[in-house]
Amino acid sequence: MATIRLVSQPDEKGSFSTNIGADVINEALKSVEKAKAAVRGVEVEVAPPAEGAPADPPPASSEPSEVESLKAQLELSMAKGRELMGKVKDEHEKMLRAVADLENFKKRAAKEKEEIQKFGNEKLLKDFLPVVDNFDRALGHAASSGDLDSLKKGVEMIRKLFEDTLGKHGVKSFTSLGQPFDPNKHEAMSAAETDQLPPNHVHSEFLRGFTLNDRLVRPALVVVSKAKAAPEPAAPAEPAPAASPSDEPKS
Repeated sequence: MATIRLVSQPDEKGSFSTNIGADVINEALKSVEKAKAAVRGVEVEVAPPAEGAPADPPPASSEPSEVESLKAQLELSMAKGRELMGKVKDEHEKMLRAVADLENFKKRAAKEKEEIQKFGNEKLLKDFLPVVDNFDRALGHAASSGDLDSLKKGVEMIRKLFEDTLGKHGVKSFTSLGQPFDPNKHEAMSAAETDQLPPNHVHSEFLRGFTLNDRLVRPALVVVSKAKAAPEPAAPAEPAPAASPSDEPKS
């Protein structure tokens, strides 16, 4: 601590005056500056207390220290990181399961497609087996009896059964005789002159057309009518040449 030295001298009136040295004043000013700097948070060198004197208690802090604040922030970031990694892990497992399900679906679809290609017509063929059986019966009956009328009647019945089976699966035939020619469902094979039908109508058909659920499967092969050509006028007869005097018979 700075020591203040008092110098007492009597004045003319018998009173005393106090003189303070300049070094003492300077030391006091320095102490004041150090105290101000300590208040602003600047590290100030403080002389150790005198032996036997009680030490000043450390200043109480109302906020946590910077290290504790950083530690708290680090723990919070690590907790959020662990939570985010858990979510990423769950999404990754979901993605792996989705990929596995997709692969299994592709395998099942490929197997079903192969089975459809092999056995998709099974129901259709089963429906046509009675038609083949009736053909066998008709041929066997015709070989044993030789009755052509019965054979004809049996073939007509089989034909009707065949068409009924086709109709059950959406296949239908259509006739075109006498109808106007339609390139969307007719295919012209030739043309025939006739006065019984207007031009560009179906005169006759080689093959019937068929549709599957109203969609054309095979066009009808037809002969198209056309107007008869007008007869050419007969050429006029040429007159006989006149006889010349030289051609007259001599007497």
